[in-house]
Amino acid sequence: MKTPLKKILSFNFLILFVITSCRTEETEFIETPPEDVLTVSSTIASLMQKTSTYDGSKDNIIDFANCFTVKLPITATVNGEELTINSEEDLKTVEHIFDDSDDDNDTILINYPIQIILYDYTEITINNNTELSSYSNNCNGENEIDDDIECLDFRYPISAYIYNTNNEIIDNVTINSDSNLYHFIKNLDSFDLVSIVFPLIVNLLDGTEIVINDLYELESTINNYKDYCDEDDDYDYNDDDCNDCNTQDLTYYLTNCSDWVVDKLERYGNDYDNVYDGYIFNFSNDGIVSVTYSGGTDYGTWTASGTGNNINVTIYIQDLPYCNNDWILHEISKYSDSKIDFRVGDNDRLRYKNDCN
Repeated sequence: MKTPLKKILSFNFLILFVITSCRTEETEFIETPPEDVLTVSSTIASLMQKTSTYDGSKDNIIDFANCFTVKLPITATVNGEELTINSEEDLKTVEHIFDDSDDDNDTILINYPIQIILYDYTEITINNNTELSSYSNNCNGENEIDDDIECLDFRYPISAYIYNTNNEIIDNVTINSDSNLYHFIKNLDSFDLVSIVFPLIVNLLDGTEIVINDLYELESTINNYKDYCDEDDDYDYNDDDCNDCNTQDLTYYLTNCSDWVVDKLERYGNDYDNVYDGYIFNFSNDGIVSVTYSGGTDYGTWTASGTGNNINVTIYIQDLPYCNNDWILHEISKYSDSKIDFRVGDNDRLRYKNDCN
C-alpha cells in the first residue's frame, strides 16, 4: 500500500523541526568566544595579577619587608611599652611611641609565634626573629622595584566566562577580591580563553573612578597609572605622616585647643627645646598668634596653605625668632595628647604639644 505524499512530507518536516530545535538548544551553551579574550600568557593577564598581588609594604615599620605583612593581631613591646596591634590604624600608635623621643634607640620586640602573609596570600607561621629575618632577607630591598601594582585597584565583583579550544563555555566565575583574582589568573590553563564581562571599574589611589569597556582599555589604563603614585616601599615611616592633612583640620586643632606649648625645637641642627619653657601659645582664626609668658604677652601672625605633605605654615612672632620660619606641616598626632609637628629639612623642627582632645 502506498503512503500518501502528504504524510511523507509532514513526517520529513517533523524530523527537520526536531533537528533544528536540538541545534538551537545546543547553541545556548556552545558559543564562539569574542576576539577580545584573556589568556594566561597575555600581557594583560600579567598586569591584572600584579594589580591584585598582596601589598606587603603597609607594615614596614615593624617588619622592614615589602613582600609580606605580619598578620594581625600581634602583641609586641615597643620601646619598653607592651602593645597589642589589632589593625593597621594601630601601626600609627607604634610610630607615635617611636616619635615621642628622638634621643633613644627605637626597638620593637614581637611576641612569637606569629603568621605572615606573602605576596600570593600564602600564610606562614613564624616562631622567632631568625625565621622572620630569613623571609625579609629574600624580599627586594628598600625602594627596589617589586612586582605589585599599588596605584590602582579593581572594583569587585568581576564576572568572566571561560572557554575551551572548542569554543565551549566550560565555566562562568564571579571574582570578589584581589585574592580571588590573583589565584584565578594563576590557575588558568594554557588553553583557557577568558572573556571578561565589561564594563568594569578601577579606582586610582586618590579615589578617581575609571570605567573600562574592553581589555585594550584595561591594559592601557594599568600601564598609564601603575607608576602614578608613591607606593611607599621605603622603610621611612615618617615620610608620609601628612598624606591626609589639610589646612582645615590644622586650623581646627590649632584654634579649638588652647594653651599650646613648645615640645620640640631645633634650629640649624641645634637643640632649643627649653628656650620657650613656660610660654603659652594661642592661635586664632584671623591669623593672629598670642604668646603669654612671665614677661608679658607678644603677638604675631600665622598662615597655612597647601595640601597633604606640602602644607606650608608661616609663623612670625617678632620677639621669638626661633619660632619664625616657613614651616612644612609634618604631622598632626592625636593619640595620648595632641601634637602638631612642623619641619624644614633635617635641621629645623618645631613641635607644639597640648593635652586637648
